[in-house]
Amino acid sequence: MAGKMKAIRMHSRGGPENLVYEDADIPKISEGEVLIKVHAASITPTELTWNSSFTDRNKKERFPVIPSFEVSGTVSDLSSEVKHLKSGDEVYGLLDFWKNGAAAEYVAIDAAEITLKPSTLDHISSASLPLSGLTAWQALFDHGHLEPGQTVLIHGAGGGVGSLAVQIASWKGAEVIGTCSREKEVIVRQLGANQVIDYSNARFEDVANGVDLVLDTVGGEVLNRSYQIVRRGGTVVTIADEIDEELASKYGAKGISFLVEPNRKELREIALLVDSGKIRPVIQDTFPLRDAKQAFISGITNHNTGKTVLRVID
Repeated sequence: MAGKMKAIRMHSRGGPENLVYEDADIPKISEGEVLIKVHAASITPTELTWNSSFTDRNKKERFPVIPSFEVSGTVSDLSSEVKHLKSGDEVYGLLDFWKNGAAAEYVAIDAAEITLKPSTLDHISSASLPLSGLTAWQALFDHGHLEPGQTVLIHGAGGGVGSLAVQIASWKGAEVIGTCSREKEVIVRQLGANQVIDYSNARFEDVANGVDLVLDTVGGEVLNRSYQIVRRGGTVVTIADEIDEELASKYGAKGISFLVEPNRKELREIALLVDSGKIRPVIQDTFPLRDAKQAFISGITNHNTGKTVLRVID
């Protein structure tokens, strides 16, 4: 499909000030890929600091680049090898971090990275789910091996990942403890947390003890203080920092740091949970595509609850 599209692009490294709303070529699909007509794309405020946002897997810079790695839209075209989708299907997914993103009217994506979106959600809500939902799922189950009846403490329980992790862990039948700011305490309880710790009012290690799993979305000092509250043989999973192996060993904990990966099967599980009413996305704000610069600035400067989404088709 030849032609031009509107896109948000960066021609050099930097912050939101380098984002430009401009014309770009509609991407061509390769073997195994699908061309998506983008309805909505979700952003992660910190993605403009990721090396992968500006390079390929061989660390070669690939300017100009398009941000946003979460998409919801309709299948516009697909390669002949793709059998599980058809033109017109409403889909959502998490893109490869080392390729161009979805802040554009079209995006080419590996068919293995997308599936049918939740049927009960619009595209804006669906676009808010892939990164946070898959991160929460993989942290809790693929790495944390959370089981019903176990106790999990989730740092940043009111954020994009944390808000979904609370809901998914609660659905699984776990005892959920969330740490968050006082302003987010009510919503974290509403999402399913059995106990909420206001970090401005109490140190979590003075309240929680002997938990089976910690999911850390904060890093730094918070991560380092988390090993001591896990039972011996328990697990600390972080998406925000590196594991201090010596400190983890001191408390008999297993430490895991990981980067979320696209996973079509897990996206389908998340969609089923949404459609059955078990979990719901939490959205902070939406912006039209042309205002992506303001969307990133808002995400960076505000302590957001949930996700920020770009509206590509209103």
